[in-house]
Amino acid sequence: MRVAWIGLGVMGYPMAGHLVSRGGLDVTVYNRTAAKAAKWVESFKGSSADTPAEAASGADFVFACVGNDDDLRQVTIGPEGVFHTMKPGAVFVDHTTASANVARELHGIAKAKGLGFVDAPVSGGQAGAENGALTVMCGGDDADYAKAEPLIVHFSKMRKLLGPAGSGQLAKMCNQIAIAGLVQGLAEAVNFGMKAGLDMEAVVDVISKGAAGSWQMENRHKTMIAGKFDFGFAADWMRKDLGICLDESRRNGAPLPVTALVDQFYAEVQKLGGGRWDTSSLIARFQNLDRK
Repeated sequence: MRVAWIGLGVMGYPMAGHLVSRGGLDVTVYNRTAAKAAKWVESFKGSSADTPAEAASGADFVFACVGNDDDLRQVTIGPEGVFHTMKPGAVFVDHTTASANVARELHGIAKAKGLGFVDAPVSGGQAGAENGALTVMCGGDDADYAKAEPLIVHFSKMRKLLGPAGSGQLAKMCNQIAIAGLVQGLAEAVNFGMKAGLDMEAVVDVISKGAAGSWQMENRHKTMIAGKFDFGFAADWMRKDLGICLDESRRNGAPLPVTALVDQFYAEVQKLGGGRWDTSSLIARFQNLDRK
């Protein structure tokens, strides 16, 4: 079985690696920065290609994890896109966080070419990718998902087909909407407690075991207390994701008042120079307000 992987960012690099180290698969990678692809090949003993189309030639499965809708179109239907060289019956699995519209669009194009397509955005962050413990939310046809699942298992702890094409992306939007409110609530609680003179490490040790507990509390309270925000998913990426959520909400009529507000809070973080800070940097807004 031959596999191609397109996009070796902080998520794609280890995910592709797990297909080799855990799955024993023959993987050919493509990355816009060739040096990154060369480093991956050195680490995992796979091979690299100069274009997405070259990587996908003869592959049974093509995985992608790129930046946004435009990047995804470029690597699939662009002049050097994988859809031009994938063999009939091959399955394309997209781990990009993108819009549901582009998932449906590319699913239709893939089907017309005799290809499979699964939209499969992930949650779990860089640590989840490195540990092979991601949650994968999938949309597409039953048969295509059934083919892809035995490969997805190598870098995931949970994976599920949630409906037709676009359903994976819609589920990822639910995920990001829920996270946005949680992180803001945690930032407010930590800031409040510190202002009140509490030992917030001790407070979190207690309240995390009750109804307030969450993954965000367990994994991000320390970064908030320390004011160090270099531990994962960047504010720039979160704003991209929340923008997708807000666009979809305008189409389906579901109000997202908290999400819209938190999106603007992340815009403030960006203005502070924190675009590459992780999502727990919401607390930095309060520190900035104190200085005004």
